Amino acid sequence: MNTDKISSKAKLLIAVASLGYFVDVYDLILFTVVRNPSLKSLGFDENQTLNAGLNLMNIQMGGMLLGGILWGIFGDKKGRKSVLFGSILMYSLANVLNGFVTDINQYSILRFIAGIGLAGELGAGVTLVNESLPTSKRGIGTLFIAGVGAAGAIFAPIVANLSMDPEWWRTCYFIGGGMGLALLLLRLGTFESNLYNEMDKGISKGNFFQLFSNKEIFLRYLYCILMGVPIWYIIGILAFSSPEITQLIGIDGKITGGDAVMYCYLGLSIGDFASGYFSQLLKSRIKVMNYFIFVSILIMVSYLFLLKDIDTVTAKVIITALGFFGGYWAVFVTSASEQFGTNLRSTVTTTVPNFVRGALIPISLFFKFLIPSVGLLNSAAIVGVICFTFALFALSQLKDTFHKNLDFVE
Repeated sequence: MNTDKISSKAKLLIAVASLGYFVDVYDLILFTVVRNPSLKSLGFDENQTLNAGLNLMNIQMGGMLLGGILWGIFGDKKGRKSVLFGSILMYSLANVLNGFVTDINQYSILRFIAGIGLAGELGAGVTLVNESLPTSKRGIGTLFIAGVGAAGAIFAPIVANLSMDPEWWRTCYFIGGGMGLALLLLRLGTFESNLYNEMDKGISKGNFFQLFSNKEIFLRYLYCILMGVPIWYIIGILAFSSPEITQLIGIDGKITGGDAVMYCYLGLSIGDFASGYFSQLLKSRIKVMNYFIFVSILIMVSYLFLLKDIDTVTAKVIITALGFFGGYWAVFVTSASEQFGTNLRSTVTTTVPNFVRGALIPISLFFKFLIPSVGLLNSAAIVGVICFTFALFALSQLKDTFHKNLDFVE
């Protein structure tokens, strides 16, 4: 593209991808928010909801890991636009049907299907937008996708708290499904990227195993995953465990898990816009991610060990700040997308975010394993140091891609 101007068609792409990711994140967080009322409605008592909820979450995550691979391959073999449509349709229909479940087996099947659908939208949207924008404007597109998407996590608890009706959780799922289906009308005006359409027909496309075919490609892929791991450490360990952490550091008041996640995602949403903006300003992806990670480390250490007897307002500010500096998701996904050629770009851009999300499973298991021997605060710190160290090392091994021409293949 010879001009730096963003076309009206490209703006529509950004809008569809941004709103699609908004509904995507809304659904992810909604399940967490309505987990207990939905399970109680299905006959589970207070002592059973946590275990059943974790099982459902793992089933959904299994769907996302599988979906990340399937949609990524499909996006490289059949086109990005088809994935954008198919993934949104799948998770929207699963959401609508979720509102009608009558037992845990139906719930499990639909969370698995929803997980598969949720895995595809972000990667397809980012790949399509990156390939359709001028080189100097690519960061702006993903800035809006990630920033608007993270706001879906704020919208989910707001919707869930609109009614005290014990069956309101069903309506919350209907709302999510309805938003996704309405979004498909906007999708009608989208288009396939020229880079994909003009790729040589004889080139191998969407070969997932090509990522493991030689050491250089595999390490580049691994580093793309590692640079995003601190984001989900912040969400899944520091924010999720905030009720227990704040109690241990002597907070004057109580922070609930819902509040912690909401404030963390508020920070993430603003941080995504900020990291994307600074990336454009500095004309670098790597520098911005390094800066955000270093500040995250300082806040983590302060939060766990230096701040004592703080009030709830200060705790919420700290959690929001953690979210803000963990909010380099936009830059991280853009950089991962730019690291690989057109024949593997959708596969990488779709699988990497889902493997980062999936990394929370071993991270949380290691966190729980350490608690009995070193305590919760030390356990959180040790796991954090490992996550941040891996990410900083990965960034040191990757080339900056801000100015990179994406018209190449592997």
